[in-house]
Amino acid sequence: MTTAEDKPSPVRQLRLVVEAEDYEAALAFYRDVLGLPEQAAFSNDGDARVAILDAGRATLEIANTAQKEFIDEVEVGRQVAPRIRIAFEVDDAQATTDRLVEAGAEQVAPPTLTPWQSLNARLDAPAGLHITVFQETLSLEERRSLDGFGTEAPLPTD
Repeated sequence: MTTAEDKPSPVRQLRLVVEAEDYEAALAFYRDVLGLPEQAAFSNDGDARVAILDAGRATLEIANTAQKEFIDEVEVGRQVAPRIRIAFEVDDAQATTDRLVEAGAEQVAPPTLTPWQSLNARLDAPAGLHITVFQETLSLEERRSLDGFGTEAPLPTD
């Protein structure tokens, strides 16, 4: 049987492009503090600059309004996230949160254990982004056995 993980995606990369009013501060925060390695950087006339930072594996999480509201309630205790929130998986949610706050992010909620067993913290970060840093406490296989953790997509057949 073929699973969703076995089927290659026709998309090679998800790239999120963010306009930052304070380019230097945003670059320092995401590259130097959060630790996203710089993959490439380009400049152009008129001080036009961009840096492409490697954020590891990318996924696109699509949530309906009820789920988005549920996640805000679980992680923060109130509705705070805009329509788009950026989430970064890290090895240590508490240490990363502390480091990001020291670098100027505003902590919205401390690392909180969610019903899906990840440790999630919320922050307002440079470039006007509302972010989550999360640490998985269970493997994907272990999470699949939890209530409400599954997929609505049919699995492809051979």
